[in-house]
Order: sequence, then C-alpha cells, then structure tokens
Amino acid sequence: QVLLVESGGDSVQAGGSLRLSCAVSGYSYRVSCMGWYRQASGKEREAVATIETERFTTTYIDSVKGRFTISQDNSENTLYLQMNGLKPEDTATYYCAAAPLRIGVPCNVGHGQMDYWGQGTQVSVSS
Repeated sequence: QVLLVESGGDSVQAGGSLRLSCAVSGYSYRVSCMGWYRQASGKEREAVATIETERFTTTYIDSVKGRFTISQDNSENTLYLQMNGLKPEDTATYYCAAAPLRIGVPCNVGHGQMDYWGQGTQVSVSS
C-alpha cells in the first residue's frame, strides 16, 4: 500500500518560512514525477512544484519561483518543500503527490495524472 504523509504545516506571519515534508512508503517506482499541490478555500487545487526523481529536474509555478524549493531525499524516502518569504496568498492545504514517469507526460506543474496523494497539511500565513 502506497502512503504519502505530509507534515510541517503551521500558522506563520508574512515573510516567514516553513518546510513541508512528505514521507513516502510502499512506493517502488524508481523514476517518478513527484510534486506539491495546494488548494485554498474556495479555489481549485493547483500544482506548486514538481521534481523528476532521476534527473532532479524541477518546475515551479510563477508565483512561488525564487521563494519555494522542492527537493527529495531518496535515502529517507522523503519529499520536501522549503517555503521562504511566505505571503498571505500562500495560505492553503498543501498536498504531496506521486506518479511513475510516463512517456508523453512531462513532469512539470502542468502534470495532471498523479496517482497517489497525501492527506494534506495546512499552511496559514497572516499579514
């Protein structure tokens, strides 16, 4: 059974930092697309950042470029999202997701075929 468990969400003031973690278990695809998504209240879920696990290629949505960093620790089977310079508009539930890398489906923030999802962790940023 594949499990993705997020942690690290919190309430912070604008300008603060958080690091989200996603512990992955039961997942055996060596070459994968993994990502962080978020959903704010009343809005659709959006991709925030992705990473291709073999070449470590990363992509970000424009609104977080230069502030967020996605990374992975294969030895710990953990995905991270370092978030700096947080803004109130970053307030959302953040989810990690994973899928095996598929031919014809690029690993970027347009990826819409994630197979596995975590339960989410809440990030709240006050002004």
